[in-house]
This record gives sequence, C-alpha cells and structure tokens, in this order.
Amino acid sequence: MKKKYLKWLIILLLMLIGIQCGNSSEQFTIWIGGSPRELDYWQQIITEFNKQTGYNLQLVRQPTYSDQRRQSLVIDLEAKQPNPDLFLMDVVWLNQFAASNWLQPLDKYVKDNDFQLHQFFQSILNSVDKYKGNLYALPVFLDVALLYYRKDLLEKFGYSEPPKTWSELLNEADKIQKIERKNNPNFYGFLWEGAQYEGLVCTFLEFTSSHGGGIMNNGKVDLYRKSNIEALQFMQDLIHKYKISPPSTYTEMKEEEVRLSFQRGNALFERNWTYAWKLHQSNGSPVKGKVGLTILPHFKGDSSVSTLGGWHIGISRYSDEKEKAWKFVKFITSFKSQKKLILNVGWNPSRKDVYKDKQVIAEAPQIKELYYVLKHTIARPTVPYYSQLSDIIQRYVNDCLSGKISPSTALQKMQNQIKEVEKIYGTE
Repeated sequence: MKKKYLKWLIILLLMLIGIQCGNSSEQFTIWIGGSPRELDYWQQIITEFNKQTGYNLQLVRQPTYSDQRRQSLVIDLEAKQPNPDLFLMDVVWLNQFAASNWLQPLDKYVKDNDFQLHQFFQSILNSVDKYKGNLYALPVFLDVALLYYRKDLLEKFGYSEPPKTWSELLNEADKIQKIERKNNPNFYGFLWEGAQYEGLVCTFLEFTSSHGGGIMNNGKVDLYRKSNIEALQFMQDLIHKYKISPPSTYTEMKEEEVRLSFQRGNALFERNWTYAWKLHQSNGSPVKGKVGLTILPHFKGDSSVSTLGGWHIGISRYSDEKEKAWKFVKFITSFKSQKKLILNVGWNPSRKDVYKDKQVIAEAPQIKELYYVLKHTIARPTVPYYSQLSDIIQRYVNDCLSGKISPSTALQKMQNQIKEVEKIYGTE
C-alpha cells in the first residue's frame, strides 16, 4: 500500500513540475527602472496587456538610477541571456546597444498593416532609433528641455511674451532681478543645470547649438570652433559677469535643485525638463498658475534647439519570445496607451496624433507648446564612446564655468582628449 501511495506521489510531483515548467516557458519579461510610483503604473499597464492577450509578461524592476539600469542590462546582454525579452533604453544607450548586436531589428515588424509608423516623429526615429539604416527601437515617451518663466513677473514689468533670444533673456533677467531683490535677496534671473554631471552635457549642447555650433560636425566630434567658444563664454558670463545665475550653478545645480529654487519663487527663468511643469502647478506650489513654458532661446541669427530625452523600447536579439514581445511594443506605442500615459502620469507621447487629441489638449494644455518644441530637438551624439565623451565634456565645461580655465582652453583640451579616445575606438 505504501508503495502505491509513493508511486502516485511521484506522479503528482512530476505533474506539478511539468506545470511549473510549462508556465515558465510561457513567461517573458520586460526590465524597467524608475521611481516606485512609475513602476506601479507600469505594472498596471502590463496587467492590462496580459488580460487582453492572455500572455504572461512579467515586470522585472530595475534600480531608479539610469547608470545602474544600464549596467544590469549590459551584463545580461553581453552574456546572451534570453531574459530580458524587452527593456527600456535611454536615448544615449541606443547606439552602443545596436552596435553591440544586442537589439532585434524591428523593420519587418513595423510593416504590419495596422502599425502606424508615420505617426512617430521621423526626425527622432532617424537620429535615435535607427542604426546603419535599420530600426532598432521605438520611443515610448519623450522628454525635452524647456524654458519656464514667471508669467506674472513678465506682465508686471511690461513684457508681453517670453524672450526669443539669449540677449533678450539677459536684459529681462537683469532688469527684473535688480528690482525683485529688494524684497527677495535670493532672487536670480536665470537658473540652469551647470553641475558636473550628464545634465551639463545637455545644457552645453543647447547653448552651443543655438549659436550654430554643437558637439558634432559632419559626423565627427568638432568642439574647438569659434561659435562654441562664444557660447561657452556666454555661459560663464551668466554667472561671473552678468550675475543673473548663482555661483552654485557649477557646484550644485542639477534638475531638482533648479526646480526647487524656481518653485520657491526665487527665479524669473528656469531651464528644465518637462517633469517640472506638473510639480510647478501642484497644490501648495508658490508659483502655481504663474508659470509659462516655451522653447529655449537662441543667439541672434541662429535657431533654438532643445536636447532630446526620454525612453525607448527594444527587443533583445536573444529573446525566445520575440513575437510576443513585439505585441507589447505595439500595445505600449498605440494611440490608446500613449493617451493614457500623458493623462495619468504626464509622460509626453511619442505619437504625433496624441498631441492633437481634444481631450489631451483640454486636460494638458501645455502639450501644444511641447509639440512645437519637439520639432526643434537635438540628440546627444550617437557614438560608441559616448560615456567617455560625456565625462570629458562635463569636466572641462564645469572647470570653465567655475572660472578655472578659459572657454578656448576648455574646448581645446576637450578636443585633444577626445582624439585619444577615438584612436582607441578606431574612429579618428
């Protein structure tokens, strides 16, 4: 009798193991990082997707910080692991991931009759999501740098619209700062990110590109040129000569430091990303209802540009569930999902048609200005040695902002060190 029970017990265990193995093979994963609130919303999205499709997509939570997220992905992709099947990428990762052959090309998938590739911003697809002519990712939500301004103060001093050029911003900031400081000694004309971190690369790119310069020129890193020297000199002068930006610009000012100071009522103008809008308008904010947003200024005779940010979705080349993974890519980039992202969590859509939706415009009126700004974006360089390039730019631009070295010296040193990096990568 005991042998009979033992036999059935073994059979039952084998059946349970078989069921578990079966379920495991049906699972596929997406790796996403971010704040707890963001991840909770991602879980809602994935639960809805699974309910609609009958699939078993599982969310694997990554760290909040971008560098840690990238490192965990690199480890598994280098090892050719079948997981993750899907993952989100920062715009500056895409070139390396595609060049490393870690991403599944999406060209055959986007040819589906029901997929509307034309609804995406073509300039963003070309500059970020494509590599050597092939499409490797799609944007899930977009981010862009903006100029926030105090509407009430501009109106008070007789200005009917925000500045279009850097000289206009300088004049308005200088005039209003002098008067506002009589009641608020902590008031500054213009706050922006100048600390030594990735955000400094973005602000440097915007100042230089809005003067006809920039980091790249004809596919090559080209930093030591007149337009860049003049733009970097202007950045330094904002702090030391004109003094409309605080000395803490090059020591402390990152996104949150800039936002908090502006939100406390301590500035006229603020350079920041789109996330700041919702916080400025939140209950309890001293500047609620007093803030406007627009595209960043430009130098006279040149054009405004804003650094492109945001997160893009890709499928691992080593995934064994590529077809199911593509179903989720279609789901998250659909009109319905993209509309939910802007209305529920304020993430800017990757699809152009969502920016024209009446409900979206009514509930998020700032989206009309964002649509215009997104047509004037610039991506950070898509080179395989971007992390080294970023470190070099951060270090020398920050040294210049502090007054340790001149703009000309800073740019020359940057160019020389980048040439050495390019020799290692064989791209000089």
